[in-house]
Amino acid sequence: MTDPVRLEIASDIAHVTLNRPDKLNALSSRLLGELVEVLERVAGDPAVRVVILSGAGRAFSAGGDRDETGEPWGVSLEADTALLRRFMESSLLLHEMDAVTIAAVNGPCAGGALALACACDLRYAATSARFVTAFARVGLSGDFGGTATMAWVLGPAKARELYLLSEVVEAPEAERIGLVSQVVPDDELLPHVQRIAERLLSAAPGALVAMKQNLNDGLRLPLAEVLDREAERQVRCTRDPTFDERYGLQGR
Repeated sequence: MTDPVRLEIASDIAHVTLNRPDKLNALSSRLLGELVEVLERVAGDPAVRVVILSGAGRAFSAGGDRDETGEPWGVSLEADTALLRRFMESSLLLHEMDAVTIAAVNGPCAGGALALACACDLRYAATSARFVTAFARVGLSGDFGGTATMAWVLGPAKARELYLLSEVVEAPEAERIGLVSQVVPDDELLPHVQRIAERLLSAAPGALVAMKQNLNDGLRLPLAEVLDREAERQVRCTRDPTFDERYGLQGR
């Protein structure tokens, strides 16, 4: 049986691929369970500095697998909630892990898959990409943290619009509103994102980790506390051996 999530690690870059191309990479319980396990493995590997999340075939992911019935679902309200919450750890891992996370989006990106993309640090799209929250269309309220992460990416007003009205956003509009950083031709998407990943590898490892922590802190902490943490991390960076090697400065 084909693994629903592929993991390849090379040169400090982890490629995580949703791998159900015949189902447009729909988020089945098996795929989601393996995705959490893969991301936990990647997050725990200090050698991995960049993670690229993509989808096999002609889609990033069409969202939840609406054809899935029966086990492991339907046990009880409490059990189903706990299982979904476990699967939703994937969003937290993408957002919180030390590695910089990049979503490479081709074709449909819907529902929980859009939330996963919004949990990443950076997003790039192919011209074939199109985005939709989709939940309002099927009588659901939303999951995988998208109601928070999309608001962080786009601002609360636009996030509310896209969730409540469930409008489809084509790739050019996604770039215009800032949902993705750049749109490139389909056959150039993964090579382009690979180049971005390699560019990130040229930065001091500790600096990028601290920078991501600063950015995440800025989403939830009062400014005074952000300043405290920024100051400590900045000074720590000046004492990192890689800082001395690159800039010829001794710790201040």
